Amino acid sequence: MPTGTSEDQAIEGSLRPVSLTDFTGQTELKSQLSVAIRAARARSEALDHVLFYGPPGLGKTTLAQIAAAEMGARCHVTSAPGLERPRDLAGFLTRLGPKDVLFIDEIHRLTPIAEELLYPAMEDFFLDLTLGKGPTARTRRVPLSRFTLVGATTRAGALSGPLRDRFGLVMRLRFYDSGELAEILARSAGLLRVALTAEAALEIGRRSRGTPRIANRLLRRVRDFAEVDGDGAITETIASRALDRLEIDRLGLDPADRQLLSAVIENHQGGPVGIEALAAELGEDPSTLEDVLEPYLLQAGLMRRTPRGRTATALAYQHLGLGRGSPRS
Repeated sequence: MPTGTSEDQAIEGSLRPVSLTDFTGQTELKSQLSVAIRAARARSEALDHVLFYGPPGLGKTTLAQIAAAEMGARCHVTSAPGLERPRDLAGFLTRLGPKDVLFIDEIHRLTPIAEELLYPAMEDFFLDLTLGKGPTARTRRVPLSRFTLVGATTRAGALSGPLRDRFGLVMRLRFYDSGELAEILARSAGLLRVALTAEAALEIGRRSRGTPRIANRLLRRVRDFAEVDGDGAITETIASRALDRLEIDRLGLDPADRQLLSAVIENHQGGPVGIEALAAELGEDPSTLEDVLEPYLLQAGLMRRTPRGRTATALAYQHLGLGRGSPRS
């Protein structure tokens, strides 16, 4: 699925909520996080380390920034692939002030060396740096401010046990329902100064794969159609027509989703089929299928994972208008 232009990403950043009060959805998670923040503030301590996990686009980065803001601290954002060398991570850690938040996206992709550096930093707030090489090498212990590490991952199971155990709060983000997405869209429309009816917000929300990032992206695309084909106001009719032209169907599936389901049904009689075989057929990376496409298809009941591979459900046959096959169990 497209990630959007840099301009889209800048606009998306401007739509982010800045407090837990503004953040729609994830009710239980917000409640737990709010308690932890209030308790830490009352004790004048840093917030405990937090791990957010779940599909992309559900608000992990936003929640990290909100946590920092509500602690009265700064949020330093990076990702694991950008921390290949020990000095990269050391540079971030030594710049942190008291109660600051270090947000590491895709934390499951940390190198073993970077992960080893994090252990004493998270537990005892010091960093062991090795200076020099060979017989003359020496270790220098550098004290760190008491900070909060917020990790985000789409693959909680890919984290090592020792790293996962060092997080005091482990929180799963779930997909949003269409009503929650409609609320988010109404707020975003206000910030974008776009007229959006309640019915149109629900229509866009229904087709947004349970994901706020996608909902906001579709809102901007539908706005384009509304301005070109109408008077700029987004009604249910305009939203539906625009989304059809964008090839986003009633369940929020785009061409890539439908191609994946069709491959399972038409090339493998409904499955089971392994993810590597599907990736090779579609010319995609297996991780793209697992992290971007599959989660929503599983949630929507269109696909199942079995020990022998992926299978399409009866709902998938019905949605694609294909004859009901007999997927093997």
